[in-house]
Amino acid sequence: MQQFNIFDEPLDECCSNPITGFYRDGFCHTDDLDRGIHVVCAEMSEEFLNFSKSRGNDLSTPRAEYNFPGLKSGDHWCICAERWKEAYDCGKAPKLFLKKSNKKALTIIKIEILKKFSLDLS
Repeated sequence: MQQFNIFDEPLDECCSNPITGFYRDGFCHTDDLDRGIHVVCAEMSEEFLNFSKSRGNDLSTPRAEYNFPGLKSGDHWCICAERWKEAYDCGKAPKLFLKKSNKKALTIIKIEILKKFSLDLS
């Protein structure tokens, strides 16, 4: 199943170490089963990890039962578009990769906002 990025180009891999994505395939792929809409490929920061934890989603603590190593600052991860937007609204949004983020993010976040946080625009 071919999915596309913000620029309507084939989606680039977000991260394979640790392996990310709703389907744990390294990409920010999504479909109707992905209720969280994990489509924004973000670079983790301590500020965002703490923010996410304060909202009930601890991404930094390892969870062996899910083969999850825990994330640290600098890791790339497919996060929920609504959580990214919430972090943005609170001044805690992490930087992101537009070529690795699914275009479905545009249903929640305006492209002008995403571009301000982009790590892959030249």
